[in-house]
Amino acid sequence: MERIRLLLLDDHVLFRESLSRLLTSETDFEMAGHCGTTAEALEIMNLKPVDVVLLDFDLGEDQSGQFISRAREAGYTGKILMVTAGMSAAESSSALRMGASGIFLKHNSPGSLAQAIRLVASGEMWVDQRVIQMLANLVPQRQEPGFRKLLTEREQEVLRGLFEGLTNKEIAAQLEVSESAIKATLQQLFQKTRVRTRSQLVRIALESSLATSRRS
Repeated sequence: MERIRLLLLDDHVLFRESLSRLLTSETDFEMAGHCGTTAEALEIMNLKPVDVVLLDFDLGEDQSGQFISRAREAGYTGKILMVTAGMSAAESSSALRMGASGIFLKHNSPGSLAQAIRLVASGEMWVDQRVIQMLANLVPQRQEPGFRKLLTEREQEVLRGLFEGLTNKEIAAQLEVSESAIKATLQQLFQKTRVRTRSQLVRIALESSLATSRRS
């Protein structure tokens, strides 16, 4: 089994050492290293292959945006998952535009983090539902009805499942339909939004405020 190679960049030593031990207990994860500054992270990445960088937003004197820019300039083509206590809507939007593949809030469970890492590593996006709602609220309300007219009720339900990080099988179970029906709905969404992948669909939905709130 090929392991997902992780680099943890967080300026809180106790947190990153604890999280590093926790993640290495997963059989499909391997820690390339953990550190507290952009310079240290870039040095590790120059020496070892990294599939996913777990990046804290608040790095003290460093800036997470600076890391993303410098990592891309250095040729890093892997994934970046923000793992943070909190970010504003504007900060979240900026991180996603710069190329982050997801935003994970630290109040969530370790199991959820493992799921988010695997999803991001596979090429999908994982964005916390609270962040999604904040981003949706950035778009003027007068524009929202026009966007929602693009989607049927079933398409909105499937889109919510994607935002929650569910697989096609899990969405099908939640909606009590077949997995093939979910795949067909996804194809309809791809055609309407003119994208080809789930991650592109999530990104364009966020940018267009097609995100719908989690069902109560």
